[in-house]
Amino acid sequence: MAEKSVLSLRGRNPDVLTCIANLSNDEVFTPPDVANQMLDGIAEAWAGSHRGDNIWADKHVTFLDPFTKSGVFLREITKRLVDGLESQMPDLQRRVNHVLTKQVFGIAITELTALLARRSVYCSKWASQGHSICRRFNDDSGNIWFEPRQHTWVGGHETIVTADGEGNTIEVTVDGKCSFCGASQKVLDRPTGLESHAYALIHTDSPTDLVAKAFGDNMQFDVIIGNPPYQLEDGGYGTSARPIYQLFVRAAKALEPRFLSMITPSRWFAGGKGLDDFRDEMLKDHRMAALVDYPKLFDAFPGVKIRGGVSHFLWSRDHDGPCRVQTMWDSEPVGSPTRRYLDEFDVLVRRNEAVPILHKVNARGEPTLDARVSSRKPFGLATNYEGKRTPVGMKKPVRLFANQRIAWIEDVDIPAKREWVDDWKVLTTAVQGTSAAVETMFLSKPIIAGPGEACTETYLVAGRFGSREEAERYAAYLRTRFVRFLISLRKATQHATRDVYSFVPDLPMDQVWDEASLYARYELADDEISFIEETVKPMDAPQQGEAD
Repeated sequence: MAEKSVLSLRGRNPDVLTCIANLSNDEVFTPPDVANQMLDGIAEAWAGSHRGDNIWADKHVTFLDPFTKSGVFLREITKRLVDGLESQMPDLQRRVNHVLTKQVFGIAITELTALLARRSVYCSKWASQGHSICRRFNDDSGNIWFEPRQHTWVGGHETIVTADGEGNTIEVTVDGKCSFCGASQKVLDRPTGLESHAYALIHTDSPTDLVAKAFGDNMQFDVIIGNPPYQLEDGGYGTSARPIYQLFVRAAKALEPRFLSMITPSRWFAGGKGLDDFRDEMLKDHRMAALVDYPKLFDAFPGVKIRGGVSHFLWSRDHDGPCRVQTMWDSEPVGSPTRRYLDEFDVLVRRNEAVPILHKVNARGEPTLDARVSSRKPFGLATNYEGKRTPVGMKKPVRLFANQRIAWIEDVDIPAKREWVDDWKVLTTAVQGTSAAVETMFLSKPIIAGPGEACTETYLVAGRFGSREEAERYAAYLRTRFVRFLISLRKATQHATRDVYSFVPDLPMDQVWDEASLYARYELADDEISFIEETVKPMDAPQQGEAD
């Protein structure tokens, strides 16, 4: 028992990796229970394709975490292998030496995480020194490799005159983008010694060559698993950031493992900024064997706000078929897991219970509201447009719905769609969402704007009509749980752009559509109605001109 305690953290309360603070929302440490859930999925898939064999009892299987942070994946893999190989290698030290030198490998994302991961796996930040539990390493890195990288700046236009390393005068750009990850030069072009977030796996033309340099020419991994960095500031307005986790997924696939399991934000389900191509790739890839989704904020990563939630997937090189989809809620499975093809729709419908409802709606072949809803900035006026406080002195004043206030603008000064001003309009905010752990509204209260009224970029024009009666009926339609449920299926973040209306039928406004008439029209069953009403809260009718 004393011999085994060298590797065991189970007797320590609490586990240090459940307490460590995250570096940032971009570099999130994975809780051990989530890492183990992913490893359980790997073990199940391995057994299914290897006649029930136990992956943890196979001394030849190799594992790589190519974006190691805390080392939690490598630590948990090591524990499992040391236990699983006991009958084959009774001597603990020999077993530990074999697992850590032949089976478990990592590429750290920074020098700090390299030290942290080695401490987690080897019980020493230096793999070859006295406190290390492995006695066979000849260098301090062991099999957790890190080498600083630099961004490759291209496309810049703004230049400065400086000196190179030899003192020669040179002219360099300062506003380029990295050709590998798209990082902003102005944000991340930092002096030597400061972290530039130029992660090794995605700053190379050949991930295979990178692995060969780190671990040897003939290194091939059976399992790649981990939690990549999620985004980088891109130099845009405010806190604008560019997703980069999709680059890690592609690089990992290029290494041709048997199995790949990664946890990422779920925003890719609906695409969006930099993710449309990646969404299409993932949905059409029938090697996706399993997907576990955490829609609830803070669920998988307590204390970390990742809008739209997170999910982890299992990709199998030899799988060709439907994907097993499971939703988690409060860290427990909810509903039944369902095997389905992810590319049935142009976005991933994340709840299995929603799929048959959407089938019934689509079966009627009706046009959808995305053709009716305006694009962003419908009248060409930015969110920060101030306008006038009063219409005094204007020849033809237009009342303007701006950001939480009313302003005024001269009709002739409206940059776009002036012909819409005289219509009856229904407005919705372009952003809808709160900091709550669970979104339940999905759409702001529709605002009825009459002739002589317009809006800034804060709002979209959800529909235009010739009469107030039609506008009121349309606003009532948007307030129904049915409509907002269909919006929820495409809405992965707080942004409520035109695209989120693409599942909503564009029905004639010659009658009032309420919940009962909509449920009857699409022949929804009682359990389907209950699911909609559990997902979406009712919305009260606003007064004319009332903002949400």
